[in-house]
Amino acid sequence: MFTGLVSDVGTVVSVAGDGDLRRIAIRASYDPASIALGASIACSGPCLTAVSIEPAEDGCVFAVDAAAETLARTTVGAWTTGTRINLERSLKIGDELGGHLVTGHVDGLAEIVERTSVTADAWGASERFTLRAPSALKKFIAEKGSVCLDGTSLTVNAVEDDLFSVLLIPHTLQVTTWGERRQGDRLNLEVDLIARYAARLAEARA
Repeated sequence: MFTGLVSDVGTVVSVAGDGDLRRIAIRASYDPASIALGASIACSGPCLTAVSIEPAEDGCVFAVDAAAETLARTTVGAWTTGTRINLERSLKIGDELGGHLVTGHVDGLAEIVERTSVTADAWGASERFTLRAPSALKKFIAEKGSVCLDGTSLTVNAVEDDLFSVLLIPHTLQVTTWGERRQGDRLNLEVDLIARYAARLAEARA
């Protein structure tokens, strides 16, 4: 379980294998001694398992395996050497829940259709992103509700059919990969856990 609060931005250093299984090595600033073999790490949204951890300069390199389901539903299959990804360690009991409950189970891909500057001040410019959700997922996205995009917990500002918008403050743009995002980019989308179960319950009752 995660909160959608990014704690590091990692860089892919190698991708091995093809087909339905790939091993991806990621450089991060995490202390290698703090990562147990088999630990769960959210990598730009998907929850992946650390299958190896090695010390490296200013941090570590950990490897994860991505199988067919992950490759089919997420952007992981497009990662190459140099790809930067948002990272979050799994939530511990007693940790502050600063975002919202995130499982790391990606539901689909959202596409950025527009990026516009909203305000600018001494701390930088805020940016509004308008995205298109897959038609099967749009019913789970509500104004003032939460979504997780590329591992980042965000509040939905507006919804119109399959389009929705989120606002990124300068701090978030600086400490995540959002500053690099452009029109046409696809992002890993996880809808709110409560919305998903509420919709399922309503369907069952109907």
